[in-house]
Amino acid sequence: MNQNTEIESAKQEMREAKQQAHHAATGHWMVLLARLGYIVNGVVYIIIGGLAAQLAFGHGGAATDQKGALKTIYAEPFGRIILAIVAVGLVGYALWSFVQALFDTERKGKDTKGIIARVGYAVTGISYALLAFGAFQMVMGTSSGGNSSSTTTQSWTDHLLQQPFGVVLVIIIGVGVIGLACFFFYKAYSVNFRSHFNLAGLDPLLSKAAMTSGRLGYGALGVDFLIVGIFLIVAALNHDPHSAKGLDTALQTLLHQPFGPVLLTIVALGFIAYGVYSFVEARYRRIGREQ
Repeated sequence: MNQNTEIESAKQEMREAKQQAHHAATGHWMVLLARLGYIVNGVVYIIIGGLAAQLAFGHGGAATDQKGALKTIYAEPFGRIILAIVAVGLVGYALWSFVQALFDTERKGKDTKGIIARVGYAVTGISYALLAFGAFQMVMGTSSGGNSSSTTTQSWTDHLLQQPFGVVLVIIIGVGVIGLACFFFYKAYSVNFRSHFNLAGLDPLLSKAAMTSGRLGYGALGVDFLIVGIFLIVAALNHDPHSAKGLDTALQTLLHQPFGPVLLTIVALGFIAYGVYSFVEARYRRIGREQ
């Protein structure tokens, strides 16, 4: 009887500890950090989209990625100060992604589909944590911001291709990236992300515009990930890591297709729309205990 009591007491203590951890991870400061993270994410994607649109119109610009956007911020007047704020926002976005993964704040569940979604949040958290680390290095003057997404993708693709079953591994990753692209297309089509927002009292036209920005943004992300996934598979089949592409060269690939400037303009506007959608998330998304 005493043993059963001790077991129940231990379980109760574990439940209380979990509740306290959840309470701390979804508290006021975490909500503020998460909202700053959404704002920063919006700024980054608007810069990416704006530079891509200029490139499509033939007025300079560049096909760049998130690291390129950070370098653009750094090059502006007061860039180091602004980038420091951006770095804090990226940390907030990363932490919130980890909270989503660990505490299932989006109520994805524990079935296979839910676990995959939560792993996705964790991967997002890692990628934004690395991006934040690079931003802090730039602020401190210890780094120029690191390699582009294409250089990084080609590097780890080369490493994997040299391993046993490396071709299979890269193909599996490529298929996974294409699957993620399809997921973004589905979100753009279904608008199922609307349930995460508290739009009560917002003008119906503004509400529709906000959701439309999300649809356009997820569609643009889908196009980008589709290109990256396809070229990963091509790199594996040809055993050529240089065929792999990141966001920057994926945009360049669009530009060199038939009607390339038109295609790149559409995707660029989609990235800008995704940036606007991130601002909407910062203001109206249910976060932490608001859910």
